[in-house]
Amino acid sequence: MTALQGEADAPIRYTTVAMFLHWAVAIIIVLNVAIALTLDYMPDGWIRAAVDLHKSFGITVIGLVLLHLLWRYANPPPPLPVSYSPWERRIAKAAHIILYTLILAMPISGWLHDSAWNLAAQFPMKLYFLVPWPRIGPIENLDPVTKEKLHTIFGFAHEYLAYVLYGVVALHIAGALKHQFIDRHPQLERMMGWLNRRPTRF
Repeated sequence: MTALQGEADAPIRYTTVAMFLHWAVAIIIVLNVAIALTLDYMPDGWIRAAVDLHKSFGITVIGLVLLHLLWRYANPPPPLPVSYSPWERRIAKAAHIILYTLILAMPISGWLHDSAWNLAAQFPMKLYFLVPWPRIGPIENLDPVTKEKLHTIFGFAHEYLAYVLYGVVALHIAGALKHQFIDRHPQLERMMGWLNRRPTRF
């Protein structure tokens, strides 16, 4: 069997679970960005609830990404098309590592930022307004002066990680579109399995 024949017979799509986790994380990130960008325009009575929802979405992203990584380890993604050059394969692997790292670093930096908030005790955190959720103890229990400094540092980190993430996501999307429409690789089908009927897995 030739390499091209092997590629034709192999599943080109991620598993259904992987696709669900991918799009769930993507949608939640979009919603969280929308909240962050519109906070300044919200009525005062909405801000506390919006911030708490923003935090809940962030914690959810951490959980979903960890589940995604575990699923990816147990169910390796479909192979890249054989027409990919070695440097394209290296870039694709590096891009995924950077993307996963940023997607985890964003909510973790936000959690650290919230844990260093000196008024945190007055506003207990609840996941989706229902489930009590802890702050990070070693940060929350520091003295107020140190916490205030860390609150500023983690806030800057959270903000600038967001800008980097926006850039990497833009490159990720541009790369997928380039492979799909210029190189004519079945790139979108890998994570959008409804576009064709080639083999997939659960």
